[in-house]
Amino acid sequence: MTIRLLLVDDHAVVRSGLRMLLESEEDIEIIGEAGNGREALHLIEQHAPDVVLMDIGLPDMTGIEVTQAVKQSWSRVAVVALTIHEDEEYFFKMLQAGANGYVPKRAAPEELLTAIRTAYAGGVYLFPSLAKLLVRDYLSGDRDSARPDALNGLTEREQEVLAYLADGAGNQDIAEVLNISPKTVARHRDNIMHKLNLHSRAELVKYAIRKGIIKP
Repeated sequence: MTIRLLLVDDHAVVRSGLRMLLESEEDIEIIGEAGNGREALHLIEQHAPDVVLMDIGLPDMTGIEVTQAVKQSWSRVAVVALTIHEDEEYFFKMLQAGANGYVPKRAAPEELLTAIRTAYAGGVYLFPSLAKLLVRDYLSGDRDSARPDALNGLTEREQEVLAYLADGAGNQDIAEVLNISPKTVARHRDNIMHKLNLHSRAELVKYAIRKGIIKP
């Protein structure tokens, strides 16, 4: 399978460097580049990429706003943030917008490639130092203390899928392990999000940690 990828960054030099890195990978095809948010949305509508590599600091819209728009209109398009920002505010806002990955620009090329492939497979990739923020925030319980324990409202199969999703597995991986179709996994995922009143993969991971389904 070839990952069709769109580069979104307002610096042409950065896009050029990323293109050189990514085009050397046999499973990645660069289908376009965008220097601002509106251009990115236009190219996504036109070319339907599998993954969008998204900078946060764009001149017309923030990468957060673009990601929200992408997830509202093309929910199956994965978004990986590649940014200089490593503070909590941008990190959590990007995850809440629906990003499938968050990688700082200082990361090694191998980590960026892993993030792209993980997002393409339906998983989520968080740079290790930033993942700690997610765990710390979840364990504090401040954002989830008011949510009732809805785990008993899930079927046994939904609980299995929840555990795999929270551990970063993609739909295809879960389908193979449970011997069901990827479409069935996606349907279970939608049901889980609805029943638990969750709105992003980040919230799902936090819920699973809080309930002891996975360990931080």
